[in-house]
Amino acid sequence: MENRKKVAFYTLGCKLNFSETSTIARNFEDEGFDRVDFEEVADMYVINTCSVTENADKQFKQVVKKAMKLNNKAFVAAVGCYAQLKPEDLAAVDGVDLVLGATEKFKITDYINDLSKNDFGEVHSCEIADADFYVGSYSIGDRTRAFLKVQDGCDYKCTYCTIPLARGISRSDELNNVLKNAYEISQQNIKEIVLTGVNIGDYGKGEFGNKKHEHTFLELVQELDKVEGIERLRISSIEPNLLKNETIEFVSKSRTFVPHFHIPLQSGSNAILKLMKRRYQREIYTERVNKIREVMPHACIGVDVIVGFPGETDEHFLETYRYLNEMDISYLHVFKYSERDNTEAAEMGGVVPENVRVKRSKMMRGLSVKKRRSFYESQLGSTRTVLFESENKEGYIHGFTENYVKVKTPWNPELVNTLHEINLTTIDSDGSVRMEFVAVEA
Repeated sequence: MENRKKVAFYTLGCKLNFSETSTIARNFEDEGFDRVDFEEVADMYVINTCSVTENADKQFKQVVKKAMKLNNKAFVAAVGCYAQLKPEDLAAVDGVDLVLGATEKFKITDYINDLSKNDFGEVHSCEIADADFYVGSYSIGDRTRAFLKVQDGCDYKCTYCTIPLARGISRSDELNNVLKNAYEISQQNIKEIVLTGVNIGDYGKGEFGNKKHEHTFLELVQELDKVEGIERLRISSIEPNLLKNETIEFVSKSRTFVPHFHIPLQSGSNAILKLMKRRYQREIYTERVNKIREVMPHACIGVDVIVGFPGETDEHFLETYRYLNEMDISYLHVFKYSERDNTEAAEMGGVVPENVRVKRSKMMRGLSVKKRRSFYESQLGSTRTVLFESENKEGYIHGFTENYVKVKTPWNPELVNTLHEINLTTIDSDGSVRMEFVAVEA
């Protein structure tokens, strides 16, 4: 019996990266590797990198160090967004043997010969214009939910963003392939699928390699709703200009799509939205939120917001703060602006001092805590369905309702990956919600 090689994976960044790591891992398994946990000794470590988080390079170095500590003879490969944007930087990190850009990462097994360490990191990264083909992927691992990639790349030119440089043009998976993947996931006793991509509202563009939209996002949602065996479908993040009223209406009546929307705003000031080259004004955002509230009063609405963008004065910031304070939203994801090479924003004047960015970020995070609390309070006394996760955290099992309220109840392994009707009772000191099961009538 030959000695099978072991490979371990580490993912930095977004849900899309998790779905792609999962697919790359299955390729390794097809090639005869055994997948092990990143905490274990392996022959090879693959790190899927991210360019969005502020400390991308620092995080990457820490992960490489960790791998080298476990096995200093292991072969280390870096793939993903940061590997596309800064391949030479990653290749120079001590211990890195291979760096693969946007088009090469799915062919990683072709680049591995004998797993012997290189003196210098070897780089294979394409011109990003070559990243024009689509590789479908989905993640299975966390038993309760799977991330299903439906789209990749972006044609928008937001002035702060490197994603188009890291992932290329907007392109989509073929509708039949998405449905096939969704069906495959449903066969593995996974109860929830999260749709993911870079700009999923642009779904349908480039489905057959051309620039046309063969299908719309609404058609994708309608077809997925028919797939047998899926209990829940969740839309991850969708641009306000691409979230159409028809989609909101459909979700409100859907069999499987849950009342949870995550809609990036970035700024509540039209002046700043213009500097960011966002494709909407604040009024559109208000319309979307009002429409969701009209047809799904109990829906959860998450918001992305960037603070400290060049040119953001105290007045602009307060405009955003007041706008979000008044809006009926449920939580915020707050990003402190950080300069990115090769972006327009990095060249702009009106740079906001770091200490001001930190202060604004703290204020927004405080607002998020307040918003989530108020949303949870509005849900107390209601009956919802919860899907329990698999972890025992200090004697409790946690889960999320369809409208993304985090609940907890004393640990019981039989609840893992099951759906239950519950009443939401009180908010616990840690911010999650206590519950009681709805009695099933005999």
